[in-house]
Amino acid sequence: MKQVTLALALICCLEVVGAAQGPAPASTAPSPTQTAAPTVAAATITDADIKGLSGPKAEAKANGDPAGTTTGTVGDIPVGDAKKGLTIGDVVNQVGQNQIAINFVWTLIAGFLVMFMQAGFAAVETGLCRAKNANHTMMMNFMVYGVGMLAYWLIGFAIQEGGVGAVANLGGTAPLNAEHTMHLFGKDLGLWGTKGIMLTGTTYDVGVMVMFLFQMVFMDTALTIVTGTAAERWKYLAFLVSSFVMGAFTYPLFANWAWGGGWLQTLGANFGIGHGYADFAGSGVVHAVGGVTALAMGILIGPRIGKYTRDGKANAIPGHDITMVLLGCFILAFGWFGFNPGSTLGASANGNLRISSIAVNTMLAGMAGSFTAMIYMWTRYGKPDASMTGNGLLAGLVAITAPSGFVNPVASVIIGLIAGVLVCVSVEFVDRVLRIDDPVGAISVHGANGLWGVIAVGLFADGTSNYGGSWNGVTGSVTGLFYGDASQLLAQLLGVATLVGFVFTLSFVLNLVIDLAIGQRVAPEHELEGLDIPEMGALAYPDFVLNEA
Repeated sequence: MKQVTLALALICCLEVVGAAQGPAPASTAPSPTQTAAPTVAAATITDADIKGLSGPKAEAKANGDPAGTTTGTVGDIPVGDAKKGLTIGDVVNQVGQNQIAINFVWTLIAGFLVMFMQAGFAAVETGLCRAKNANHTMMMNFMVYGVGMLAYWLIGFAIQEGGVGAVANLGGTAPLNAEHTMHLFGKDLGLWGTKGIMLTGTTYDVGVMVMFLFQMVFMDTALTIVTGTAAERWKYLAFLVSSFVMGAFTYPLFANWAWGGGWLQTLGANFGIGHGYADFAGSGVVHAVGGVTALAMGILIGPRIGKYTRDGKANAIPGHDITMVLLGCFILAFGWFGFNPGSTLGASANGNLRISSIAVNTMLAGMAGSFTAMIYMWTRYGKPDASMTGNGLLAGLVAITAPSGFVNPVASVIIGLIAGVLVCVSVEFVDRVLRIDDPVGAISVHGANGLWGVIAVGLFADGTSNYGGSWNGVTGSVTGLFYGDASQLLAQLLGVATLVGFVFTLSFVLNLVIDLAIGQRVAPEHELEGLDIPEMGALAYPDFVLNEA
């Protein structure tokens, strides 16, 4: 009986694998010196064969199963019709449900890890700010989760994913089938989705729920980037309104264009430009959107009092807890194992076993970024700056986010090495040349390196990934310039232009309107006092004597 059960399981697995991988290539005809293998007639399995199988006896199960050999057998397969008993249909349906269940669990756990990244952001940003603003900074990082989720549930998810169509890894997500398009150049170009408002109607669907959770925590990551740049002078009410607008409109709109069936995603299918804009886990969609929005906010809200002298020289304003900063960086690095590998949206079929490569690529790039940032600061200033070393780690992770599913480990290290230097140079440029006050370096970590990650796909994608045989509706694997496809780099540059041009402009205009309506910045006397009492009503550290600086 065990042999029959094993043979049946093997046949079912082979059928599933064959369906996922597509037809096998035609075999090569044998040479004259070879002898063709004898043809063996395929055995037909019927419901009668299935009925002949039985699980362990009740007495055996009553004795316990310390070895795990009698748990999870044919007796555990649900029967669709008790009168008919177990059928081939029941077995095959169980195989399909197991595959989708694996993908559900994988994607949900990855989403839980990304949600925990909020704690990392909160620690990094609060530690890099002064103690007199710790409560205010922590509360922004705490409530950006709630206000962002509210906006995304109400309308943001529908705009982003309402027209994404079927996602095979999650069982289809068929209800997400309505995309508003514009007919241009003879093609229908997606602009925004229209299904999924408040997850009502047909979007009350188990697959849609998995997609919502995973995409929501990504959106929230983008929103919390802005709080770092505007910290220590952002009015709390304005923060709430700005974050709601970003979660409802700004982020979902670009995310639709890149991931939800929009025009950037279909550049390949519509115009033959590579495989369309390819951003595996969000260097552009999440980090660059957050980074360019932070840039717009930094320009609009202005520098902190005392940041610049009368002649424009930048003054350093140290944070109050470097231990908290580095702990936060470790939390973020841990969460990134959900961010990048989780973006397969599954662990079974459709090339999803590449999650191992994605995880390794992620950790290698972070390591490389921390090394080059540390060495750069050590060489330039004589000491290995701790905060910039942490930012180097994050920069490497941001940069590998888009290419993580398309590149090899060597390329990942190169991407990370460049990111570590880029973040240091960018911080100096933003601080001293642009004279934009960014207390945590968010513009450089997420903006500059988010854009670098997008470009890196167009350079380093090696063409070996195989996610169901196509990407963005174009057959074959994403391949960059260094591996023979210059058009992919063009698709990535179009994405960069959209981020810098459209997203930055939209973010600036929307936040300008908020500024005119309710004001973005706190009163000068409140900023000098520290925002904990004026804005929050309580000090983060009531038992400590705080410096006036």
